[in-house]
Amino acid sequence: MPLYTFRPVANGLGTDHPIPDLPFVDDSHLPTEPHAIEAIGRKPGGTTWGRQDSTRDGGWAANTTDPQRTDLAWYVRFHPQHGRSVMLVRNSDVAFQHQTFAIEMRNALLFRTGGYWWDGTGWFRPAQIWDQATERIVPRPVPGASTVSAADVLDPSADASRAHLLTVTELDLDAPAPRQWLDDLALWAERRASTRPLTECVVRLAAPELTGDQLVGAGEMAQLAGIAASTLRAYLVRGESEIPEPQAVIGGRNAWSRPVALEWAEQRTKSRDSVTDAVSVDHDGSTMPVGRSELWTRFTDILFSRLWTSPGARQRWAIRFRTEKQVRKIAEDLGWSVAADLGSIVPINELAVVVRGAVLDEIASSLNPARPMEDWTYFGLLPQVAKMLDWLIRHEPVVGQRVIAEIIGEAERRFEIPRRVAENTIETALTLDGSLDHETLDEYLTRAMPTAK
Repeated sequence: MPLYTFRPVANGLGTDHPIPDLPFVDDSHLPTEPHAIEAIGRKPGGTTWGRQDSTRDGGWAANTTDPQRTDLAWYVRFHPQHGRSVMLVRNSDVAFQHQTFAIEMRNALLFRTGGYWWDGTGWFRPAQIWDQATERIVPRPVPGASTVSAADVLDPSADASRAHLLTVTELDLDAPAPRQWLDDLALWAERRASTRPLTECVVRLAAPELTGDQLVGAGEMAQLAGIAASTLRAYLVRGESEIPEPQAVIGGRNAWSRPVALEWAEQRTKSRDSVTDAVSVDHDGSTMPVGRSELWTRFTDILFSRLWTSPGARQRWAIRFRTEKQVRKIAEDLGWSVAADLGSIVPINELAVVVRGAVLDEIASSLNPARPMEDWTYFGLLPQVAKMLDWLIRHEPVVGQRVIAEIIGEAERRFEIPRRVAENTIETALTLDGSLDHETLDEYLTRAMPTAK
């Protein structure tokens, strides 16, 4: 899932939505059309890059490496109703930013305050919660949020003559935020080419959850997540655990809004490590899933018995038996112990039921009432489903035979699919995605297919 982690370094003077506390850089060399922006960076040699994509809202997103500063790139997001955002970003960030803006979070028109995003009508918290069932971000609206426009922020006492409009070559990435930003904003208001009303130029959001008393530091954020503060600091240093961008930096220390911290703790409970911990046990000082621990214990006992308890095997510890041939013999014996006990590793009969259901579900999802059955020669199966049927056949051919017969019978009874079509479906899937050679597969299917009526 996308997580807002990039930080723009400057506003383009042609933006409609200035980002607070970032300098303004002259972008007059940028074209207004997406293909032309992309073309700037699409040069032979591979040192620069450009890309543009249409968005579902009727707008577009485009980026290009700056020709004078190849460590920087311009990013432009256009919406037919809400105007343009023009940002200067690090060139190393632009691909991820484009993926987020133009592909994964197409409703997001701009980001502010560490990942809070605006879709043109409302504000939402940083995208941290991912619904695996729908494979979509769960948008969490910000209660009481209001949009702060350029008209709201412009200070009558600001003086555009004190402002600093930079060229891209003058931009210092390590410089602190400009103290005269309101003066810079006044210059932007005077020099911008857009006729968009200042009341519709978004600068930031205001919300109760972003007030000072709702911000938490690293210690409290760690406490909300049930981890040590030192662990959180280690995550921050190493860039791990998808920690969201802070909403503020106070006295050199990061601060997050309490809801963002709580949602980070929430998504941690859905992480791979958290899910694994839920069914894990301690095994001789190591934490692992309970099934793996049981398997380890089982084969420790089996292999110990093979190596030590049996007098015939125990004598092989003598020096005269420590040859490559004898060690290989022991390895073969141990390997057979594992292979012969496959049923304790994989529940074969239960797997057979799952594979049968998966194949039938693939067939059912492909059926089209408007297409006559006589037009079908076979149904396509997902490669993953075909591979599991192939695995079953290679490891338990008798069970595989039973599953094939059940699939053909169920397809005939439930969906009135002719036997030849079901047989072709299985044969085609195993030919395309199975690992048996054609001769072996043909011989197996000849024997395994049920006798025709």
